[in-house]
Amino acid sequence: MQIADKKLNFTSIAEIKKKYLFDSKDDGVSRSYIFGYEKDNPSYEYLKTKIFLENSSSSYKNEETIYTHNLELAKSFFIAKLRNLEFDEIERVYTKVTQNFLFNIYAISRDIDVFVAFETMNNRGKELSHLELLKNRLIYLSTKFNVADYEKQILRRLINDSWKSIYHYLGKNKLKPLNDDLFLENHFILYFGNILKDEMDGSRGIRYIQRQYKYYFKDYLLEEKFTAKSINASTDDKNKNLTLIEVKKYAESLKESVETWYQILNPNDSSYSTDEKVWLEKLCRIGIEPVAPLIMVFFQQEKNTQLRIKLLKSLEKFMFFIYLVRYQHFLDVGAYQFLEISAELTTGKLTPEKALESLSERNEKLKKDKNLINIIKDSFKRSGFYNWRGIKYFLYEYDLNLKNESKTNRDKINWDNFIIEDDSDHYTVEHIYPQRPRKECWTKLYNIYSSKEKSVLRHSLGNLLPLSRAKNSSFQNKCFKDKLGSEAVRVGFRYGSYAENEVACKDSWTANDILERGIKLLNFMESRWDINIGETSEKIKFLNLSFVLKKRISPYLDQNKRSKK
Repeated sequence: MQIADKKLNFTSIAEIKKKYLFDSKDDGVSRSYIFGYEKDNPSYEYLKTKIFLENSSSSYKNEETIYTHNLELAKSFFIAKLRNLEFDEIERVYTKVTQNFLFNIYAISRDIDVFVAFETMNNRGKELSHLELLKNRLIYLSTKFNVADYEKQILRRLINDSWKSIYHYLGKNKLKPLNDDLFLENHFILYFGNILKDEMDGSRGIRYIQRQYKYYFKDYLLEEKFTAKSINASTDDKNKNLTLIEVKKYAESLKESVETWYQILNPNDSSYSTDEKVWLEKLCRIGIEPVAPLIMVFFQQEKNTQLRIKLLKSLEKFMFFIYLVRYQHFLDVGAYQFLEISAELTTGKLTPEKALESLSERNEKLKKDKNLINIIKDSFKRSGFYNWRGIKYFLYEYDLNLKNESKTNRDKINWDNFIIEDDSDHYTVEHIYPQRPRKECWTKLYNIYSSKEKSVLRHSLGNLLPLSRAKNSSFQNKCFKDKLGSEAVRVGFRYGSYAENEVACKDSWTANDILERGIKLLNFMESRWDINIGETSEKIKFLNLSFVLKKRISPYLDQNKRSKK
């Protein structure tokens, strides 16, 4: 007998549904749901169709939000737990849920404001998010303005529609839901940044405001800006006095911004051009959060695709340069600079064209800072390249470059898999000359180098290889010819990424090969990001491999020197 045909504590499934889910008069087609949401809430139809498995009586568009995901996760959780229980155990769970589950019921009298009461209650077993509190606050304020009732109703509908859109986009990507506080914080800086700066008489910049309000922006929104007291503030102070129009504009701005926010963080699910998607994907890989507010406001104002791409390229170059600097105190660059440009774009103090000029000037200033270039060189000499935070992005971009040169469309490295190590024994960046080279095939090749020199060679840029899939440490320690792979065992450099294929053309892997490949990668870095590292001799110093040149002269290096002349 199927569980659906059984009775739980002498109660049939049909009776349980009627008692706890919905009621229908005379067994008709109409349903009266005991638990639910307002009908314009996407969670209403989701609960009915996906959780209760009922048919939709409306044109349901499968709209999903953070909250519908929560419903889905909750159902999956309980199904997984119940699946492992015996029937008598399920009956005991049913008894506890129906007879021992307690609810708090709040009876609110007419003289208590329901919106204020809501803010002090915990309705989900955890604190309400700032976004939820803000929505409730704005709806509450809509009842306090001294305007006609229909004006209040219009504002309330607009707020509800705005938040419906916000929740939709923040939760649209189930695998990577967007952080609501991050969105609200960045929108806050853009929307109120210059107002706050003016209130400080210009003595404090966006950098201070970002630091000051990063964790306290909610206090400004809920305790200073959007309060009942602000509605009755002096009309002489425009920044303190809150009007219905201002609440309307703020809610509209949030709604307009969240769609752009979602698309720039999920470019593959956007309406942007192919090139825009390509460069947004690069920024998402290198770290888009510091520049996302600038992209959001720029894209809202500028519809010219070429100018948008120019912005994205400039920001990606900027972010890569930041990656090169290991210690940020050497670099007077941070998220605040992007926020300053963003805030000035928002208020019209800057045009999109002027914003691009400003970024270009900053990029040029960084490139020409010889002291900064020397700091970068010294940091790599001391620490090598393996622990460089930009190593995976750099190697991935190099593999993409090889792919473009091969004129094929097949991606051989999946970024999401590439950045995640399976565990401590699996790696996606390979030391071609192993970290523990105990085999004779390695010890004989490198016996002329000291222990310190061997360590430098292992972690040198030319010795690091992006793998198409993670391999364990036993693979790392194999001889070079065994790492290439064979027809019998189709695992190895010949069957991996484009960079692996390139290395597979070698017969052996010597220190000289590490040096030559390192110079080749630095040449790529120079051309790809327009960074001037210097002549071949400077690149060898950058790699900290001058000792290799002293012990073995390379035909490649001789040829490279002659070509430079």
